[in-house]
Amino acid sequence: MDATVAERGQITLPKAVRDALGLTKGTKLTVELDGARIILRKDVADAVSKLRGRFELDGFASTDEAMRTIRGHAPGAPYLPPEDEGA
Repeated sequence: MDATVAERGQITLPKAVRDALGLTKGTKLTVELDGARIILRKDVADAVSKLRGRFELDGFASTDEAMRTIRGHAPGAPYLPPEDEGA
């Protein structure tokens, strides 16, 4: 795949690359140089921040309640292994 640098220094990434990485308008990329190579990295933190708050807790009143149900204890609480029922 090829890309051409435009007059203002911009390039257009091929559609196959954009689709494969889920790149859309406004996606932040990190640009790095490695000798004569240019490395573009998708900013994962940006993707995570866009998802924050978009999912419902499926009947839980709070994240803490959901974590207690999943883990058996609240976030930040010391982990106490379950007591051995066979002893």
